[in-house]
Amino acid sequence: MSILDGRRHKRRWRRSLRVRLVVWFLVLALVMAGVFIGGMQKSFSGGWAEAARPMLIDYADRLVAEIGTPPDVARAKALTERLPITIRIIGPSVNWESHPDQAGAPWRRERELSESHWFVRPTADGHRIVFGWAPKIWQLAPRAAGWATLGALLLLVLLVYAAVSRLLRPLIDIREGAERFGRGEFAQPIPIRRRDDLGDLAQRINTMAHDIQGMLDAKRALLLALSHELRSPLTRARLNAELLPDTPEGAAERDALLRDLNEMRDLISDLLESERLASPHAALQREPIDLAALVREVAAELPNGESVVLDLATGLPPRPLDRTRMRLLVRNLLDNALRYSAGAPQPPRVSLKSQGQGVRLEVRDFGPGVDEAQLEHLTEPFYRTDSARQRATGGVGLGMYLCRLVAEAHGGTLEVRNAHPGLVISVLLG
Repeated sequence: MSILDGRRHKRRWRRSLRVRLVVWFLVLALVMAGVFIGGMQKSFSGGWAEAARPMLIDYADRLVAEIGTPPDVARAKALTERLPITIRIIGPSVNWESHPDQAGAPWRRERELSESHWFVRPTADGHRIVFGWAPKIWQLAPRAAGWATLGALLLLVLLVYAAVSRLLRPLIDIREGAERFGRGEFAQPIPIRRRDDLGDLAQRINTMAHDIQGMLDAKRALLLALSHELRSPLTRARLNAELLPDTPEGAAERDALLRDLNEMRDLISDLLESERLASPHAALQREPIDLAALVREVAAELPNGESVVLDLATGLPPRPLDRTRMRLLVRNLLDNALRYSAGAPQPPRVSLKSQGQGVRLEVRDFGPGVDEAQLEHLTEPFYRTDSARQRATGGVGLGMYLCRLVAEAHGGTLEVRNAHPGLVISVLLG
């Protein structure tokens, strides 16, 4: 995965509504757990602890009575084996510990003998008996409870994430559907998963997409019909113009009229071809084509085409391409490069080389180039840069658009970038 893709996924996760809902749920759960635990600890350390203390003291007195006076070590040992407690006997005649190896035992310091967790009971003969909890309680019980709590928390997170994902799945469907509709792919509607507000929204968007598709189809049909209808009167006008008397005073007007008629003919042809290629049912007449030979052939037909520097790899196998559409692509690219190479220090350069399982065709001119903000618009229909507004140089803005459509119809891509100086148009065909 590239760095750009990684950043895009990171931004998507950061903006994900599912992730934010789960995070807020966890924060709320942790805050509530903290408040509950803090309140319970405060409650038990206050009134509940004071209420239970007399019972614990009475229980300790009974244990002291059972140990006897003077303290009987055997009885004390039996108590520690039967109950989860520790016992230490301190006195003039008996000194004994049930857990002498217990690290950090509370009786290591005299100050800790009065801690609330430990009970010190005196005997009649001057001994003191210190009671405490057995070490295994503190070593095993919290560990098991901690792992159980962690497992329950992870399971809760997974369940919440699954529930939130299921809840927000219609929003993801709507987002993906909007992206498809934005690319002009109307064949797959947004699935209706639930009959609620989100389901109603998805249904309305599907209806809107269907209406937009109808308007686009109607526009395309109208454009095709007009283009076809204009061809006949345009052909008659060209024929009548060519039959005008070839007089010195009328030659310039006739040439200008024929030039305008030829430009109208090319415009209509480009419009028809762009609508055919933009249709999802565009049919290509594929045949094995030697792309290098096709580039040489087109370059030889263009005015000043002999000045183009050709760097074409040899030995490339023929590829299944539509000859007419590929001629259109190569002609438009070369014509564009020759047009903007007037006065450039070097002539245009064409390179053809293999790349992976496909081939890459690059056409570069050494002209002024294009502003970076306009690069992404060069392949849009009827778009012309500010420096190409005049009809003598800028055309009508369909050439690059047709090149992109031809490349995409063959399953390829077209990229435009500045080369400083000049412009590079790169076509990758699979």
